[in-house]
Amino acid sequence: MIRGIVFDCDGTLADTMPMHWIAWNRVTTRHGLHFPEDRFYALGGVPSRDIVQLLCLEQNINLDPIAVSHEKELEYLPMLDQVQPISEVVNVAWENHGKIPMAVASGGQKLIIEQVLVHLGIRQLFDAIVTSEDVTRQKPAPDIFLEAARRIGVAPEFCRGYEDTDLGMQAIIAAGMDAVDVRQILKKSPR
Repeated sequence: MIRGIVFDCDGTLADTMPMHWIAWNRVTTRHGLHFPEDRFYALGGVPSRDIVQLLCLEQNINLDPIAVSHEKELEYLPMLDQVQPISEVVNVAWENHGKIPMAVASGGQKLIIEQVLVHLGIRQLFDAIVTSEDVTRQKPAPDIFLEAARRIGVAPEFCRGYEDTDLGMQAIIAAGMDAVDVRQILKKSPR
C-alpha cells in the first residue's frame, strides 16, 4: 500500500534537461572541459558541483567546483521560462494531492528547484522539497529519498519514487521504495 510519493524534479516533473544541457555546454566549453551530451544525461541527478569536480579530476584541470556550478546555474536561469511540465508525471501529483503526502527529491539546488516548481504552478502540491544541499551522499546513494520520506512522515517501504535516470532509479531501489521509471511511461505516451 503506497502512503507517500517522492518525485525527482529535472526530467521527471519538469522538462528541464535540454536547457540544463545548453547551460552545461556553454560553461564547459568556456572552461575547456570535455563534457559530451551522453555523459551529461548519464550523470542526471548528480549535483553540478560534483560533476565539475569529477570532470576537473579526470581532465587534470584546476577549477573551483562551487564557482563553476554557480556559473552554470546563471546560464540556466534565463531559460527557466521555457520549462514545460512532464504532464504524465505532473498529473500523478495532481491526482494524489491532498490524499497522501508527497515530496520532491532532487540533485539540483533548492533555489532553482523551488523556482521551477513555482513556474510550473505545482509547488503547492508538495509537503517537502529535498535537494542536494540537504544530504551528504548523493544519488545513487538512497539518502535524498530517505530524507524525503522522513520529512513527509512515511516509511520508505510505503513510498513510491518517480525518476528518469539510472542513478536515480538505483537510489530509489536502495531506499526500499517502489520505483517508477518515468522513461518507460514516456515511451508509452504519445508526445
